[in-house]
Amino acid sequence: MQGKIVPLDRLLSRAAVRLRAAGSPSPRLDAEVLLCHALGCDRTWLYTWGDGEAPRLARARFEALVAARVQGHPVAYLTGEREFWGLSLATHPSTLIPRPDTETLVEVALALAPASAGRLLDLGTGTGAIALAFASERPDWSVVGVDCQAEAVALARRNAERLAIGNAEFRTSDWFTALPGERFELIVANPPYIAADDPHLKQGDVRFEPVSALVAGAEGLDDLRLLIAASRDHLVEGGWLALEHGHAQGAAVRERLMASGYAEVTTRRDLAGRERVSLGRKSGLR
Repeated sequence: MQGKIVPLDRLLSRAAVRLRAAGSPSPRLDAEVLLCHALGCDRTWLYTWGDGEAPRLARARFEALVAARVQGHPVAYLTGEREFWGLSLATHPSTLIPRPDTETLVEVALALAPASAGRLLDLGTGTGAIALAFASERPDWSVVGVDCQAEAVALARRNAERLAIGNAEFRTSDWFTALPGERFELIVANPPYIAADDPHLKQGDVRFEPVSALVAGAEGLDDLRLLIAASRDHLVEGGWLALEHGHAQGAAVRERLMASGYAEVTTRRDLAGRERVSLGRKSGLR
């Protein structure tokens, strides 16, 4: 490729300085991921050949990506992918970006699910991250992911196809509306749980994510309450419901689970020690 060339290390250093000044919480990592995307390489190659030179066209692509990141656009939307549970998932602005905190929900689901066959429902599946992570670990289970957005359902299906995960299917459904009479051993969800006036909605990546997938009423609890009530009719006897929620919502979610007749109610913490997933078992007493 012809034209002026610049060492990769120098490009990375300059970009990291710009991203740090713009408030990125991980400026060097962002720069590396964006440069790999521009070059069509992985980070191992970048570490090995960092003293090499960047062709002009690749540099132009990289600088455009950095400029967009400086404006706050999420890296996952700029590259069109995000790793979750070791799976490379395609992303799109119509869906939430899969986050490491949500892997706690996958861990909980796997702990509740024996290796023998069963059915899991993932509500509000988005990219399909939770459903596909679980399905990849439990090939004998039948996994259903639903989302009210047709774009999300199409994206989740593409992710399942590209990952060759055949035991997960995805449907368009507003929560349970397309699932009349169906029951599952395990229901999981990462629903909207941010309060409408939460200042974090104006910060970081969430500024660019769909508000409908983030906000759930004045307290952020509207969808959690709805799912706790509605899930009982779609769980087999003794089936489990596991819900991701905000770090300050654990007590409220546990209270609602117990009030709705769930047994063995508990909360699991994420890697940062914050209450992240609350769960309960359907009891025949109610």
